[in-house]
Amino acid sequence: MIAMDDADTNIAALLAELDHPDKPKIRAAVDALITLADKSPALQTQLNDALNDRRRKNHWAVAYVLGRISQPSDAVVRSLLDGLDHREPDIRWAIELLLLRIAKGNSRLLEALMRLCADGTANQKRMAVYCLRDLNLTDAASLRALTSMLGDADSSVRVAAVTSLKTRVDIDDAVRNRLLQVFLNDPEPKVQNAAAVTLAQIEEPPADFLPALRRVSEGGNKEIRKAALAALALMEKKKARSVR
Repeated sequence: MIAMDDADTNIAALLAELDHPDKPKIRAAVDALITLADKSPALQTQLNDALNDRRRKNHWAVAYVLGRISQPSDAVVRSLLDGLDHREPDIRWAIELLLLRIAKGNSRLLEALMRLCADGTANQKRMAVYCLRDLNLTDAASLRALTSMLGDADSSVRVAAVTSLKTRVDIDDAVRNRLLQVFLNDPEPKVQNAAAVTLAQIEEPPADFLPALRRVSEGGNKEIRKAALAALALMEKKKARSVR
């Protein structure tokens, strides 16, 4: 009986640590609870109760444990998607990696990620874009979702969309031309820079891209000129590889 009391006390302490402000303590508690809950349906029930407890601060941490040990419920997935807006980048990326595991073969989660591209906060949109990128998808719906983000109001989301499109093997002329317009007309230099490098790396960039790149490399904003020169160098390397 004493051993059971000790075990219960330990679990209660670990559950409390999930709300601790110190990230190393949260990580240690998450790791310990994953190991314990994997073999304990009773602890899984406690975790599900904790997920629904409005007094808790870090619902994402509870959801992370549950997402690692079993097929996640809708409530777990919702908490993880909410966690993509966490203020700490490393926590957002940890959640992204877990969502990648869950999303394989899970059409409902893929649909939720695409909805988040349209309806989420800037952080959520950006992380949803990275999820779609890292899943290596080739379907039309996810391509539309990524392309639509090229017009997002937040420049960091636009950069994420631009850089994610270079990994797609299914982009068509319409997407290539959209990227060209981003390079030529986006109001933020960092987005234009990302578009220049992406267009230089994809197969068969628009015919108008190279002349535009040369014009930009010879004048204009110093930052954009530097990116244009880098893009020209990438295209030269690509050309050299193709003739070997």
